[in-house]
Amino acid sequence: MITEAERATPRKWRTIVSTGAGNALEWFDWNAYAVFTPFFAAQFFPAHDSTSAVLSSLAIFAVGFLMRPLGGLLFGWFGDRIGRRSAMVGSIALASGGSLLIGIAPTYESIGIGAALLLVVARLCQGLGHGGEMPAVQTYIAEMAPRGRRGIWSSLVYTSGTCGILASSALAAALAGVLPPGAMSAWGWRVPFLLGGVVGLYTLVMRLRLAETQVFDRQRATDRPPLWRSFWEQRTACLRVIGLTVGGTVVFYTWVVSAPAQAISVHHLDPSAALWVGALANAVFILVLPLFGALSDRIGRRPVLLMSFVGSAMVIYPLSWLIQDQIWQFAVAMIIALLVIAPGPAIMPTVYAELFPTRMRTAGAGFPYAIATAAFGGSAPYLQTWLASSGRGDVFLGYAVILLLISAVVAYRMPETKNIALD
Repeated sequence: MITEAERATPRKWRTIVSTGAGNALEWFDWNAYAVFTPFFAAQFFPAHDSTSAVLSSLAIFAVGFLMRPLGGLLFGWFGDRIGRRSAMVGSIALASGGSLLIGIAPTYESIGIGAALLLVVARLCQGLGHGGEMPAVQTYIAEMAPRGRRGIWSSLVYTSGTCGILASSALAAALAGVLPPGAMSAWGWRVPFLLGGVVGLYTLVMRLRLAETQVFDRQRATDRPPLWRSFWEQRTACLRVIGLTVGGTVVFYTWVVSAPAQAISVHHLDPSAALWVGALANAVFILVLPLFGALSDRIGRRPVLLMSFVGSAMVIYPLSWLIQDQIWQFAVAMIIALLVIAPGPAIMPTVYAELFPTRMRTAGAGFPYAIATAAFGGSAPYLQTWLASSGRGDVFLGYAVILLLISAVVAYRMPETKNIALD
């Protein structure tokens, strides 16, 4: 006779693989834009000023974040009313469609300003999908996880997401190393976006086979108040989500996502070497995320969050000053930065889920998280590049430290949530 534990094991691994693969793909698509920006910027904007072209591309990177609050609200409502699985299916479809559009888009030389408009449309689709992906996935994982292991299970969200970042960084490094001069800017940059669009079809099928969470099924038929009333009733939790996000999202997008592109465009380091450093640093990041997730299951969420916020505020100045014109300087700085940042992303998904009741867990976490990420994370690469190019890089560093300290205060004052039941 097959025991319940034996029946649960395949479901557990299907949950891990299906949610992880889809989340990795969305982060692959998202990061590919940031990493490949130095190569495709001149394809969508006039090429006579490379710095302006890069800044314009980063501005559109930020535009994608404008749709994330709407995605968090739309897919959050959908996930809380229809189901977590359905929200994850819709988010991966939109994000993959946006990636495919970038991959096939004509250039500025072919259709002029229309190329940039297509790029905006693609980024809006990706932003809408990614805005729905994070709350749906983190809610699904938290509700499927055993009560005493939600921390380590939640680390899957950023572990899989960073695998996507690592894959896009490694692909960029490999293409930059093997393609002949000029090929990367001519057509090589299209490869990751086409790949993301095609693989998205497979992950879509995987997610269609997932089961809904038991926590959601138990409350599927219960009456729910209007969404606006739920937000008002949970306003303190929503404000906590924003406060916890503002610092972490700036350093995450500064170091984890866009650091290689910054090293190439601002510090003029060798593109292939900088991209391989990014891949190595992200591999280290992946290895330590589950360790911090497990640690939070033992000592609590607040101490682990404070390790990330306070530690990042302490090292951001010296690590940024370390990077000059040598690749080893960039390697040391990025690896240390990611080690210090890691505790926060490892457990943030379960922290968000533990702050809200089941009836509005997806929307409650997703909408304020997306607002904070759009306002602070999406603008971080642009602000950093703009201020660094004008000799005011220290202003950006001070801005990041202030936001990190705000997040640290919110973490210190929040209740401990590691032992609560999700009901």
